[in-house]
Amino acid sequence: MAEKIIIATDKAPQAIGTYSQAVKVGGTVYLSGQIPLNPATMQMVSDEFDAQVVQVFDNLTAVCEAAGGSLKDIVKLNIFMTDLSNFATVNEIMGRYFEQPYPARAAIGVKQLPKDSLVEMDGVMEL
Repeated sequence: MAEKIIIATDKAPQAIGTYSQAVKVGGTVYLSGQIPLNPATMQMVSDEFDAQVVQVFDNLTAVCEAAGGSLKDIVKLNIFMTDLSNFATVNEIMGRYFEQPYPARAAIGVKQLPKDSLVEMDGVMEL
C-alpha cells in the first residue's frame, strides 16, 4: 500500500474526533467532512445557511491548499444538508468557488449534523 500522508492546517477547524482533516495516498487526497466552524474560535460561524456554506467552502479551501492543491482539484464533492430546500442556495454559492468542469457531486439530506450544523461537505481531490 502507498504511504499515507496526514494533512493538517490551522487554517481549518481542528479535528473534533478520531480523524484527520485529510489523508493523501499517492496523488489522491481524501478530505474529511467540514462543517462551518471558524478555525480560530472553533465556534459555528452563524446560524444562517448562506454563511455556513461559505465557511465550509473556506474550510475546504484551506485543507486543499495544505495538501498542495485547490478546490479546482476536487473530483468528487459530497454535500450533506439538514434541509434539501436549500439546494438552490448551495448551487449559487458553489458557483462562486468552482468553474467548469465541475466535480462529480452528491447532495444528501440528513436528519442532523455535528454541532447542529446545517451543512457539511467532504470530497476527494486528485493532484
